[in-house]
Amino acid sequence: MKYFQKMTYLAAATFLLAGSTQVFAQATSLSDLLDLVENDRVAESERYLQRVQEFEQNANRQQEILDTTNERIVEQEELQVQLSDTFQANEIIIADLRTVLRDRRGDLNELFGTLQGVAGDFLSNFQNSLISAQYIGRSEQLEEIIERAGSTVEQLNPAEMERFWFFMHQELTESARVVTYNGDVTLPTGETANRSITRIGAFNAVSDGDYLSYNGDIGHLQVLPRQPDAGIVASAAALQSASSGFTQVGIDPTGGVGGQVLANLVNFPTVEEQVMNNARTIGFIIIGVGIVGILMGFFRLLLLSLTSIKVRSQLKNDKPNNNNPLGRVLMVAESNPSADTETLELKLGEAILHETPALESMLTIIKMIATIAPLGGLLGTVTGMIDVFQQITVYGAGDPTIMAGGISSALMTTVLGIVVAIPTIFMHTVLKARSDTIIHILEEQATGMIADKAERLANA
Repeated sequence: MKYFQKMTYLAAATFLLAGSTQVFAQATSLSDLLDLVENDRVAESERYLQRVQEFEQNANRQQEILDTTNERIVEQEELQVQLSDTFQANEIIIADLRTVLRDRRGDLNELFGTLQGVAGDFLSNFQNSLISAQYIGRSEQLEEIIERAGSTVEQLNPAEMERFWFFMHQELTESARVVTYNGDVTLPTGETANRSITRIGAFNAVSDGDYLSYNGDIGHLQVLPRQPDAGIVASAAALQSASSGFTQVGIDPTGGVGGQVLANLVNFPTVEEQVMNNARTIGFIIIGVGIVGILMGFFRLLLLSLTSIKVRSQLKNDKPNNNNPLGRVLMVAESNPSADTETLELKLGEAILHETPALESMLTIIKMIATIAPLGGLLGTVTGMIDVFQQITVYGAGDPTIMAGGISSALMTTVLGIVVAIPTIFMHTVLKARSDTIIHILEEQATGMIADKAERLANA
């Protein structure tokens, strides 16, 4: 601060010195210098008086403005008091007039209240009704009628009440008609096209063989992203092209009350989609193992069927054939004609044991697949439930869709395990029965040959 003051004094002294130097430069003597100083003093006095006069004039002008502003404030305050009194008086008058209006309306109040309630119930139906897609603007007019019916100032006129009555009868009449008209349709690509639309009452609408849906918030029809089966779509196309008579077509029975059953059924994932989305790694392993087991089962079933045919053919033939197990067992008996009963029994038993592994081939693997598949499904379920609990830990249990998706994925592996186990167990049972039947024939024939041998030795 002291430094700033010193600098200020220095600048002032420099200025005065410069001015004095200029004055001394203009004056040639002391008398000239005295005249110059006097003239400057007179000039400064005149400028001072002029500035004082301007300041006084500005002060007077500001005082006038201030006085004018104060007068306007007083006027506005008086006007505010008058307007407040007028507002309060008008409120009293309006309250009295409303009382008079309510008394004069009498039973009409109950009528308007009933009409407002009924119109509110119908409004929800009109907003999402397929008929509103053809007759645009019904919901807005009905909302205006409801607002006027509930107002204590405005009055419903008979024309508006008749308009609501017309809307009710229009909904009832149009719900029993099949009509065709042109309108805007939103395609799955997001584009809007003007199409020929066939409306089946208040249930469904079709266009160019596509089923449509309607949402009052959007205001126009939309093509369902996924369509029903080809047969139902074909019947819808046949309905559009028909000009008279009866045409069978599939409809959504809840469409008249804003239902979306058809859309929900169509959007429900197929079995293939559920498997692809929820099977995960364990599920695909189970599917692969199941396919291998079923293919092995069919292969063994084919071989055992051919073997069974050959064995039964051998039963009808006295000469042994080397192309079937029974023929090879009989050839062992023929190659040992001089063997005693015990030796022949051992040789035939050895031949049957030699044929048994070929007849029971792959049965163990098929049985193992049938046993492991449910266990693999249980493993997938356990790991899936662990993932569900981890999601609950992170996101909480407030959103049931998170848990539903995880549980669905977890249970899918169990379903796949059971689906694989059932046919493989059935296949194993059938194959085991076929092989046991052939082995039983071999043992039966071997026992018969031993019995014949023993009888011949006894007779000899």
